[in-house]
Amino acid sequence: MEYAGKVALVTGAAQGIGEAVVRALAARGAKVAALDSNAGRLGGVIAEMKASGNHAVAFPADVTDSAAVDAAVDRIERELGPLDFLVNVAGVLHVGPIEALRDEDWARTFAVNAQGVFSLCRAVARRMIPRRSGAIVTVGSNAGRTPRMHMSAYAASKAAAAMFTQCLGLELAKHGIRCNVVSPGSTDTPMQRALWKDESGAQAAIDGAPAAFKVGIPLQRIATPADVADAVLFLLSDQARHITMHDLCVDGGATLGV
Repeated sequence: MEYAGKVALVTGAAQGIGEAVVRALAARGAKVAALDSNAGRLGGVIAEMKASGNHAVAFPADVTDSAAVDAAVDRIERELGPLDFLVNVAGVLHVGPIEALRDEDWARTFAVNAQGVFSLCRAVARRMIPRRSGAIVTVGSNAGRTPRMHMSAYAASKAAAAMFTQCLGLELAKHGIRCNVVSPGSTDTPMQRALWKDESGAQAAIDGAPAAFKVGIPLQRIATPADVADAVLFLLSDQARHITMHDLCVDGGATLGV
């Protein structure tokens, strides 16, 4: 019941981990603002949730547009109430060797994965600080702590978002606001499946790839979005009330605890 009546903003809410977080919070009674740039897909998720008895409100917006972010946060607080939680999930992945990486690929990756986190956190922190309460979780990646072949922009942007969130946690601690990171490994999402050549992609991720210097997954399974959502909800909860600036890796041991 601790989530009942709480107001939560979740980005990247139209699919994957973001959708799982929206569903988990709504199922526990939170008032959820679901934000995503894909208005059509977001609307479909919200409609399906309502049909199944859960409720969330769609707020289409592009996290790379700081003015749109500020406007969305204003609207959410007017319509749903003061924000208790922010969960940054929106992200993009560009795969390819560094020598072929275009300026626009790098810029777009950082605009969503790092700039978007900054803009959301800034807008929400400005409102949480006077209230001296709140919790923020940024969904990073284990690629932000372990180098990955052909994922340089993604890994660097996730590392930036994680360190920004930890710095934010340090600054906001005196206001009673906690800021943490959840870093998933391979998770069964549309982004992950786009990397797979065929249905054996999951097993390939579990097995690892020595040629790419990638360790497999010791727990011998791919994470589900719900696995990551559970970690997010824990860090938002009062059970984690003395945890801040922490980076919780949810990767089945793929980074060997690093």
